[in-house]
Amino acid sequence: MKTKTIGRLAGILMLLIAAVLLFAGDRRAKAAGDLDEILDYTITVDLNPDGTLNMVYHIEWKVLDDDSEGPLTWVQIGVPNKHYSDYKALTDTIKSIKSYNNGGETKLRIDFDKMYYEGEVVTFEFSFTQDYMYQMNYLTEGETVYEFTPGWFNDLYVDKLTIRWNADQAESWTPSCEVVDGYLCWTTELANGEKYTVSITYPNEAFSFDSTKTIERSVAEDSGDGGWIAVIIVVVFFIGFFIFICVFAAVIYKVGACFGMNTDKKITRTRVEYYPTCPGCGGPRTEGKDNCEYCGRSFIKSEEKIEEKDIPEEEKELRNHKTNGLYRYSSSPNTYVRVNVINVPRPRSTSTTRSSGGCAHSSCACACACACACAGGGRAGCTTKDFYRTNLKLRHLQKHNK
Repeated sequence: MKTKTIGRLAGILMLLIAAVLLFAGDRRAKAAGDLDEILDYTITVDLNPDGTLNMVYHIEWKVLDDDSEGPLTWVQIGVPNKHYSDYKALTDTIKSIKSYNNGGETKLRIDFDKMYYEGEVVTFEFSFTQDYMYQMNYLTEGETVYEFTPGWFNDLYVDKLTIRWNADQAESWTPSCEVVDGYLCWTTELANGEKYTVSITYPNEAFSFDSTKTIERSVAEDSGDGGWIAVIIVVVFFIGFFIFICVFAAVIYKVGACFGMNTDKKITRTRVEYYPTCPGCGGPRTEGKDNCEYCGRSFIKSEEKIEEKDIPEEEKELRNHKTNGLYRYSSSPNTYVRVNVINVPRPRSTSTTRSSGGCAHSSCACACACACACAGGGRAGCTTKDFYRTNLKLRHLQKHNK
């Protein structure tokens, strides 16, 4: 009876895994026909005293196909909302840059210096000043929040998206990220149509925020394009899948067919560099504290995961630490290795006169990504999406040579 139950559960598990693989394979198949690819999409943001944003976009755009729609000659890049100004080209690859605001669509049209053909990469940069980007007292009284979703590409894969946001006077942010040279740095990759959102919180007195410019926005508000429905479906699916895995593992453990009681240690090491004094108020760092006890600002200057082999020879004693804790670099001031240890089950082989086998391990990760822009020059356009839900629609931008 137990054998039949396990067999049925294993069959269901295999079907679920097959469904996940088919879903992933379908997404890859759709991406295979892309005309272009974004190799690098970097956005650098600095705050002005009045709360407006100076934004610099760096994009490396590779042409994959110049037969279907011709060579690449121009693109349209979505910007957060219509309250932008002082836009200008920063590279010679841009012949002209123009504002495009029509029917709620907010973009910048970039015309290139020449035609770009299959295999070629055009690197271009531009900047502009953006207003109406914050929400005062939105979640907590006395705090101002910026939530930023860069323009995303429905028909393009982004190998690397990087958002660099000046950390000066920032109180908190999400998701967690590294702080590099004074900038909060988020890095991810984006499949076709995926988006990535970051949130940065400041005290109201940090800058000259204007309450008349605060964005009134409902958490439940949606754009109406079905994106959130898809996200909910995926989340529900993976929650159900996770519950099933837990039940399945419990049954297997109970009958003693897969896991034993032994465990292995999995050790993760992170190199952490701290500021000696608080970058916010200048207060001294208390040993063992990650945040300032006076203003709450993080002391962490940078974090980097490292392998045991990456620890320099002069610090070889650090390799001996295999328990949770923060251990100091003797050769580098304000630098430590954070050791995190977790116990994972150790599979044990089982055999009978009929069969033998091991254990199937499954894991899943859920990531949200974000970004918006449009491709032109004979190419199907992408979605221009206003972060503030201004009801922008899907459009296809095509250039017909007659």
